[in-house]
Amino acid sequence: MKIVVLDGYTLNPGDLSWQALEALGECDIYDHTTLDQIVSRCQGAQIVLTNKTLLSDATLKQLPALTYIGVLATGTNVVDVDAAKAQGIVVTNIPAYGPDAVAQMVFAHILHHHQQVALHDQAVKQGQWAAQRDFCFTLAPLTSLKGLTLGVVGYGDIGQQVANLGVAFGMKVLITTTQPKTDLPDAIQWCDRDAVLQQADIISLHCPLSAATKSMINSDSLRLLKPGCLLVNTARGDLINETDLAQWLNNGNGFAAVDVLSTEPPSSNNPLLSAANITITPHIAWATLQARQNLLNIAVENVRQFQQGKALNQVNG
Repeated sequence: MKIVVLDGYTLNPGDLSWQALEALGECDIYDHTTLDQIVSRCQGAQIVLTNKTLLSDATLKQLPALTYIGVLATGTNVVDVDAAKAQGIVVTNIPAYGPDAVAQMVFAHILHHHQQVALHDQAVKQGQWAAQRDFCFTLAPLTSLKGLTLGVVGYGDIGQQVANLGVAFGMKVLITTTQPKTDLPDAIQWCDRDAVLQQADIISLHCPLSAATKSMINSDSLRLLKPGCLLVNTARGDLINETDLAQWLNNGNGFAAVDVLSTEPPSSNNPLLSAANITITPHIAWATLQARQNLLNIAVENVRQFQQGKALNQVNG
């Protein structure tokens, strides 16, 4: 089978090997593919792998040989899944390839905020420590995580790891999900969403994006947050109304740390880029070397199983 990877660079910028995939068939691997290049590059291919390159109904109709699409991510919104099913094309994704990596980034943001490491590092290198009379100095309040309340919105693989890390730091952990949960560890408590928003010192978003969760963080929900609350988002940018969050931040109500935005890369006029009291990383929570290797391993196994007549991690069955 001919295999085409449309946009392999984000997954593998050169530090991983495609050898296991190349062993499964004739492979054309592209770092990036523009929309007008998709059809010509995929002609005759039975298997196409994509991360963020869009595969629309109109595009799929021009690829009669195509029988399998492997999304190199968990979310499958880049593929018209219904159109693929109608055309008899199997679509698979990569679930749970790096929940530990994302949870690690959540706490990187939390610790960055509460320990102010970068602020003090910069000050030391500017000579401010050398100019002090005392053996130490602080430029901002430093806060222990122990005893703070961590609110986790969503309790899938990533949300569970974040909650467990919160427990390890001695935090009070509240989680919220669509349906109440009772089979939780003793140190973790379920509450409805408003109660979590009202009680948490730190809120971390881990729910999927849907019609029900789009812009769930907006002017109304932000009014529920404690003064000085830290909002962390490593899930999907559209969970947040960015204009409302920017206004909340600029008014000095609290803080935010996000790894995702509504449009990526962001437009220059995204209100969060110029907002006060926010730290932004460029959608890298998923991208540790180990997580990317695991993603690639799962993608290869998905293809191998498909070639053997099995549908592993199919999302349009």
